[in-house]
Amino acid sequence: MKLRIFTEPQQGASYQTLRSVALAAEELGFDAFFRSDHYLKMGSVSGLPGPTDAWATLAALAAETSRIRLGTLVTPVTFRLPGPLAITVAQADQVSGGRVELGLGAGWYEAEHTAYGIPFPPLGERFDILTEQLEIITGLWETADGQTFSFSGAHYQLSDSPALPKAAQQPRPPVILGGAGARRTPRLAARFADEFNLGFRSVPDSAAAFGRVREACQAAGRDPASMTYSVAQLVCCGKDDAEFRRRAAAIGREPAEIRENGLGGTPGQIAAKIAEFAEIGAERVYLQVLDLSDLDHLALIAADVLPQV
Repeated sequence: MKLRIFTEPQQGASYQTLRSVALAAEELGFDAFFRSDHYLKMGSVSGLPGPTDAWATLAALAAETSRIRLGTLVTPVTFRLPGPLAITVAQADQVSGGRVELGLGAGWYEAEHTAYGIPFPPLGERFDILTEQLEIITGLWETADGQTFSFSGAHYQLSDSPALPKAAQQPRPPVILGGAGARRTPRLAARFADEFNLGFRSVPDSAAAFGRVREACQAAGRDPASMTYSVAQLVCCGKDDAEFRRRAAAIGREPAEIRENGLGGTPGQIAAKIAEFAEIGAERVYLQVLDLSDLDHLALIAADVLPQV
């Protein structure tokens, strides 16, 4: 089981804060540092100092880290054109020496689109755009040296692209897809994804989603074991119950609710719930850390949870 740190910078984090968390995650032995890709805060938090761009952040961290993997959960297809996004991710992968992963999704948060003038088509159209972007990005990355890539779709047309630059990882950086959709999501994952991720769902719901993806892989003629399965869960850990409750209060959440819907409690309690996800086939857990100023929290998880899983 790999444990990855997952941050939500739109809730209020500067680049320097994210850098501190990423460097701590690397030093403490976590597998990866991931961040959301949002331009607007959610809920009653201030969101100050304001949004940071996900790929600008990851490109900078690629130069400041040496081991930890870096990626997004997830980049909305509404934010960027597929050709330039393929270039950006490939360059970040080069800077990192081959440690970047692309989580891609249809987007869902209409308010951030309205706030920054980004078109927000209906859901069905966004899924069509997601499909075309996956075809283009993976197609560009996998085009052989000296060859060109062309594509003609309803939303994008590319003609004789040199398909450069190439990423450090070959044939391409890993692609992560996720979500609880019952039909299109599993089919897209089976076709394009290296990893399927389900966020913030129960163990039974996660097992059902994994099952749908395995069935889609079989239907597509793909070995379901070639997919990596992962979950994302809020984490709030304390060395004892008092410290757990203090950390829960700091992020404005009820202890009982965290235990029910996330990973909450002492290290042993958290490790036991991670084991439940492992039993259904999860190989990675993205630990959503909300208080990015509390690096002691990361240290406790690394010292007392990581060795148990």
